[in-house]
Amino acid sequence: MRLRVDLIVVGTTAAALAAQHATSTIPIVMASSVDPVRDGFVASLAQPGGNITGLSGMNTELTGKRLELLTEAVPGLARVALLQDAEDPYREVQLHVHEAAARGLGVHLLPLAVHGPEEFAGAFQAALQGQAQALIMQASSLFSVHRARLAELALASRLPTMAADVGYATAGGLMDYGAPQLANWHRAATYVHKILHGAKPADIPVEQPMHFKLVINRKTAKALGLTMPPSLLVLADEVIQ
Repeated sequence: MRLRVDLIVVGTTAAALAAQHATSTIPIVMASSVDPVRDGFVASLAQPGGNITGLSGMNTELTGKRLELLTEAVPGLARVALLQDAEDPYREVQLHVHEAAARGLGVHLLPLAVHGPEEFAGAFQAALQGQAQALIMQASSLFSVHRARLAELALASRLPTMAADVGYATAGGLMDYGAPQLANWHRAATYVHKILHGAKPADIPVEQPMHFKLVINRKTAKALGLTMPPSLLVLADEVIQ
């Protein structure tokens, strides 16, 4: 605000919330958000109505699908640990969504919240102590930044894992499923272009991702002693050998 910028671009829901609190006049473009209508950033996806627009990551809607894919990968899966970012202002919302999805699949959920990377190892130990047979991670920039470390801990703990972060499986994790974030940033640039050329955020509809990517690391599966079912491999957009 002090710099009197023409526009603000944010990459997370938490950042969008901070920007919203800072200004109601400077245009704000979201490169990603969980649920912009529920969170009060826009009046509707079609007619945002304020100074905020951009893209929705649909991470809430994809939660059930991620759990479903994990149950297909791990036969007899009954207990799943949920790794959460304790600093995420929407952690409770994420927890409720995961709990509902787990109930629908007949799976018991073990929530584990961490404040930073120094608590990752303890969380995996707690998952094992809680007899979790697999682990799923909520969408979080914290987990995206430290994906390689998380993949390393998952393998050492022999826990099959599913992440919302497209890039986790490439870093050594078992599976990830979601909308590629790079595509969102490319689309966000078009919003910036429109607004800087006179369009109003209130009139530019919020986009939802059209393509979702499932990546499976077969090498990690073998290291965990898992045989990925052919039906799951066929669904994958990419299989890392």
